Amino acid sequence: MKRIRLFFLFLSLLVSCQLLAQDRMASIRQQLDELALTTPGLTEKVEISVSGIPIQEFVRGVAEAHNLNVSINPGIEATIINNFSNATVSDVFVFLCREYDLELTLIGSIISLTKYQAPAPPPVVKAKKELSISYNKQTDFLSLDLKRDSLDEVVKEITRISLNNVVLSPGLENRLVSVYIQNRPFSNALDKLAFANGLKVRETEDNFFVLEEVKAEAQTAQKNGNNQRGVRGQNNFNQGQAVANLEIKLEPSERITVNATNVPIVDIIRGASAELLNNYFLFSEPEGNTTLYLENATYEEFLSYLLNGTDYTYKLQENVYLIGNRKLEGLRTTELITMENRTIESVIDFIPTDLKKNVEIQEFSELNGLIVSGSYPEIEEIRAFLRKIDRVVPVILIDVMIVEVRKNNEINTGISGGLGDGNAPTRTAGSYNTGDNPNGAQISLTSETLNNLLSRISTGGVLNLGNLAPDFYLAIEALETNGNLRRRATPKLATLNGHEANLSIGEQDYYLEVQNNIIGTQNPTVANSQVYRAVNADLSITIKPFVSGDEQITLEIEFEQSQFTDRIATTAPPGTTTRQFKSMIRMRNGETILLGGLEEKSKQDNGTGLPWISRVPVLKWFTGKQRRAENREQLNIFIKTTVIY
Repeated sequence: MKRIRLFFLFLSLLVSCQLLAQDRMASIRQQLDELALTTPGLTEKVEISVSGIPIQEFVRGVAEAHNLNVSINPGIEATIINNFSNATVSDVFVFLCREYDLELTLIGSIISLTKYQAPAPPPVVKAKKELSISYNKQTDFLSLDLKRDSLDEVVKEITRISLNNVVLSPGLENRLVSVYIQNRPFSNALDKLAFANGLKVRETEDNFFVLEEVKAEAQTAQKNGNNQRGVRGQNNFNQGQAVANLEIKLEPSERITVNATNVPIVDIIRGASAELLNNYFLFSEPEGNTTLYLENATYEEFLSYLLNGTDYTYKLQENVYLIGNRKLEGLRTTELITMENRTIESVIDFIPTDLKKNVEIQEFSELNGLIVSGSYPEIEEIRAFLRKIDRVVPVILIDVMIVEVRKNNEINTGISGGLGDGNAPTRTAGSYNTGDNPNGAQISLTSETLNNLLSRISTGGVLNLGNLAPDFYLAIEALETNGNLRRRATPKLATLNGHEANLSIGEQDYYLEVQNNIIGTQNPTVANSQVYRAVNADLSITIKPFVSGDEQITLEIEFEQSQFTDRIATTAPPGTTTRQFKSMIRMRNGETILLGGLEEKSKQDNGTGLPWISRVPVLKWFTGKQRRAENREQLNIFIKTTVIY
């Protein structure tokens, strides 16, 4: 708030200066215009070019050329380097006043040029600081939060809100006081205010509270006692005696500059506390000397640097800095440090070992935080480290499209015949792609039909095979099968940066496992046990993404596809074929890649028929069956990644 006020004050002063400059130029212009009514030389044109001449010579030349009375202060130091063309004399004088910060004054027809003296800025009224003082009339509790505040203003505010009259002894009006007290009885809080600032409270018979200076004897006794238990630094620091090789300077905004060379640590603490009027308590005096130069630091920064690497630490409690050995229970702090942008899981493992020394850390998963117990500076180091790694972890949305294409072509042709058995047709029949399961062209001929056909052929005198046996039959088959199968799956996966995403699609089959166990030795018996075992054929894909700062995504991809093949026996396990690959690629956010193109081809060409005759190119179609099959399978995988914060 204070900085904002200073900014607006500076802005208002800047605007005021600009407006003042504009008003001054307008006033000079108006004076010259009024003088031009009686002095025509001011409206005449100027044609002059000069370089490096004093301003006095330039003004004298213009005045002589246009019959003007001009006086210029000889103390003005300026050199003219200008070219004026088709400009009036009035314009030249206004330009000189603005460019060289001159003041123009008219004395009759005489123009006087002097150095401009800016008016003094208006005094800055310092905003009155609001005092943090509260009083509860029902409980008679007083709360104070003071930091180098005027004692006179503090007493006035306490009297106003509590209606208890508090007065000051002469000479205390300009005293600055600091204290922090929360909800304590009025008289007790006032007494602690006085004690913390080297004063005392005396209550009069007419219910007045008087703040007074502590007498010299009391101060001496207080000093001797405080050397044993520690008090506010202002009252026990050196008592006017300077410490050799120690310089402490108070800076604005409650900061200090410390320059110490081989000075006891305890003397540095007392000196800095006295300058900043900070309350402190020494559980034990820090031992040893140190050399330190610290510029424009806060009190806490000063203590952190001073005590770093020693066995001592500090803790702020109720506006009092407690200083002592790190192992003292009173100086240990327990805090909950929560994470905002990531989970607390495994965070302890990432904290450096040096930071975890002498600090107890436990996970608190319910609040996504860590419970940390140790000295205040060590906890602050851990807190600073956790803030650095507490960043938003990208979530990667993975769109996977699996496209599998199967194409097959199969041709079955042939003629079969034989003598009657259970498979012999009882009548002549045929079909052509009928029913739900088309079988191409299939014709079955009985012996009667064949004899009639042969008799007709015999009549023609071509060939006579005689009558066939009654149970003879002939079957003609012609079938072509074409298949085109396209399967598509579009699963969506999501995972955190650096974590795996898994997808598995497959089927499960069973086979029979039989075990024979021989029981007994005299009269052995065989015990059989049957167990159905499961076997899987899966399509699985594992993707592990890594996102870089410019949203480049690196993917580790593992793919495996298994398929069942024919069994070698009814109870045997099915065979499997496996296709797999492993790849590492890089892509941009939102891009799509194509992986796989795994293709499997198979081709079969076989036939059955009479020996040797089935090999003859034409006769094999009339003396047996032929089967030709061609299969093609192709698998394509499309992957698209999207980064989500």
